[in-house]
Amino acid sequence: MISSEDLRFFNVLAQSASLAEAARKMDVTPPAVTQRLQALEARIGIRLIDRSGRRMVLTDEGGLVASHGTIVADAMEALTEALANRKKAVSGHLRVAAPHGFGRLHVSPVVDAFAKAHPGVTVTLDLADHPGAHLVESSDVIVHIGPPGAQNQIVTTLAPNRRILCASPDYLVGAPPIQSPSDLLRHRCLVVRENDEDVTLWRFVHASREPQTVRIRPTMCSNDGAVVCDWAVSGQGVAMRSEWNVAADLAAGRLKRVLASWEVPAADVVAMLGTRFGRSARATAFLTMLRQSLAPPPWRRRTAR
Repeated sequence: MISSEDLRFFNVLAQSASLAEAARKMDVTPPAVTQRLQALEARIGIRLIDRSGRRMVLTDEGGLVASHGTIVADAMEALTEALANRKKAVSGHLRVAAPHGFGRLHVSPVVDAFAKAHPGVTVTLDLADHPGAHLVESSDVIVHIGPPGAQNQIVTTLAPNRRILCASPDYLVGAPPIQSPSDLLRHRCLVVRENDEDVTLWRFVHASREPQTVRIRPTMCSNDGAVVCDWAVSGQGVAMRSEWNVAADLAAGRLKRVLASWEVPAADVVAMLGTRFGRSARATAFLTMLRQSLAPPPWRRRTAR
């Protein structure tokens, strides 16, 4: 007979590349994992994992146990979730994903406050370069900057966030004037390569003029927005950055807005919600706290004073 504990144990194994990785996940020694696996295989009389190579490979029977184990684990978690929701208890494990920079600055403090307010909850915060749809199945809440794309999950807006074209005063003093988007073709442009966007195609709209689209030629690029922002401050060129990322530099005069009468597509802060068991009580409570922390947006509070 296979118990629910056996299934939990084997699920960790099935999702690990090696026994050593599984041991780290379970906070035990590799020999302890080996002994438990051998005991399970001996009890049911079937080999579940082929360990002859460098990597663990599930046997056909091991794959069957893993697939059924996932179904049982999901059902048990769904039942626990349903009971917790009935009594409006905030418990269980909350999985949150967010971009590196925004996550460190604006999501991490809320996770800290949430954990203190709800001792019965455990939390995992995954910071990734571009969290998105690929994390939906494994996360309760995914914080995302910009359009989430055509996905089936629930999306809710957390805070407004414009994109702003900016450069340092030193760069602008020594560079040709920028009076229209087409002038950018004569300038050093800095870009962040993120998501699946065409980052060299900059779109502009104006209240009284025709929209313009410019194919810029990047002088410097990075997958880290903070790096590009630092380059802009140091005078390397013109960058298009999120309002939350450059608000402090604009307020301090380290950066100046370029083409202020032209607008570029916004990149609102949104939350994509996982669909495994619907909206959990812990996810709802976390979203409430996160939304409150962003109202009004911290990057606009400086200018509101």
